[in-house]
Amino acid sequence: MDHYDRLLAEHYTWMLGGDPAALATAQRAFLADLGVAPGPSGTTAVDLGCGPGHSSLALAGLGFDPVFAVDLSAPLLAELAAQAGGEPAVRTVRSDLRGALPALVRPGSAGVVVCLGDTLTHLPTRGDVAALLGEISHALAPGGRAVLAYRDLTVPLTGTDRFLPVRATENRIMTCFLEYPDDFDDYTVVVHDLVHRRGPDGAWTLHTGSYRKLRLAHAWVLDQCRTAGLRVVHDAPVLAGGMRTVVLER
Repeated sequence: MDHYDRLLAEHYTWMLGGDPAALATAQRAFLADLGVAPGPSGTTAVDLGCGPGHSSLALAGLGFDPVFAVDLSAPLLAELAAQAGGEPAVRTVRSDLRGALPALVRPGSAGVVVCLGDTLTHLPTRGDVAALLGEISHALAPGGRAVLAYRDLTVPLTGTDRFLPVRATENRIMTCFLEYPDDFDDYTVVVHDLVHRRGPDGAWTLHTGSYRKLRLAHAWVLDQCRTAGLRVVHDAPVLAGGMRTVVLER
């Protein structure tokens, strides 16, 4: 949370492209293509790790109401609240993901739960991931769907492959650098975010921050989903950067 509030939240929408309305529109089409829509399972949606909220707005645009947008970052939730001023279905919730679902929805009442943008890897332990998947299953109505998107970082990158360009514009450049320390064996990767900004005088300044992410094997996540009572209905091909997207049904 400190890393996001101190550094990343300010740049989050920019690094995704900078246009919140366009992001929400694209995400709405993406979710619709995955079969996410209100139906017999209900209209309640939960967006875990919502960030600035383009997925929450997309869910509202698909007809879900209410849409609980859950995140720990106060600046990102404030950004979402400003964007969602004309969308009463979206309700921002500042909360840890762990334990949020039982506090927000009755068991078996959610039509969809999404956890996108590599949020799963931000949890402290793999045990927390397994527990969250159990909470998702418990929250979903029969036939309700969950959509997960996360990176499989179990295979270490080496050399210059560890440098990941994020976005570059005239006055701002963002790059990530991945480090695979020995202290936790294969458990975590350290993400270093580097943001160069050019001021009015033309001088560049560097802003940095680091945090750990879990290394989650895709096969392990799928096993945990099945153990939690979630059936895999779509397992998308891996995207650039190792991102995996999985659609599940209770």
